[in-house]
Amino acid sequence: MKRVLTYGLIGVAAVSLSACTSSAPRGPSNKVIERVLAKAPGEAQPSTIVSTEIAYARAAQEQGFAGAALAFAAPGAQIHLRSGVAPIQAIAPALEEAGVQTQWGPRVVVQSCDGSLAMSQGRFVDGEGRVGNYVTTWARQSDGDFKWTYDAAGLDDPQPPKRRVFEDGDIVVTALDLVEGLVATCPRAGETVPPAPPVPEGTGGASAMQVSRDGTLRWRWEHREGDMKYVTAQYFFEGEWVTAIEETLASAPNE
Repeated sequence: MKRVLTYGLIGVAAVSLSACTSSAPRGPSNKVIERVLAKAPGEAQPSTIVSTEIAYARAAQEQGFAGAALAFAAPGAQIHLRSGVAPIQAIAPALEEAGVQTQWGPRVVVQSCDGSLAMSQGRFVDGEGRVGNYVTTWARQSDGDFKWTYDAAGLDDPQPPKRRVFEDGDIVVTALDLVEGLVATCPRAGETVPPAPPVPEGTGGASAMQVSRDGTLRWRWEHREGDMKYVTAQYFFEGEWVTAIEETLASAPNE
């Protein structure tokens, strides 16, 4: 049985009396985030990652994705593309020139017990209205803020059917957003966290793995055949290693 800790479960339902045609991900309100943050105990607070993503997505709408990506990136941050991982500093000019536009919202956040490392998984919609999944890694900096260090995204294939256009006067639930927070179990004094089970390697080439400082969260990316991006994350919970995120993401044609 899969055992997970649900932390800071956030639910928002929006009811509209007008037409709704947008499929853009919609995140929880700042008021909800602030309420959850106020009650969040300990070092690990997944809601902090959610609020950071909200600020990041808002900045992308206001100043463009490339500029926002640089502003929220940690030193050495990398984006996983069709050709493999590349530093955001190197590809930002091309992203800005291409006018890349995207909106997104997290659905799952998993964080190490000490709060130093986290991963988010969610949904995005690009400037052409196409949707897909993404995974982002977040690391706490010396000033306490979180910056992203790795990002990968892939479009749904096939794309889901477009939402039908509703007539004026229809009552439509446009969003029911749940952000699931998963926090690793803190080891007791003198206790050693057992190593996570090995990750089966694919048939691709490059790969990399990172473990949190306290050893309670591990994530790994791999560039597989067919320009596929594989990302997985496991966290230690009540004596067991649990897979929190596992994504195989297809590269977009224009990456």
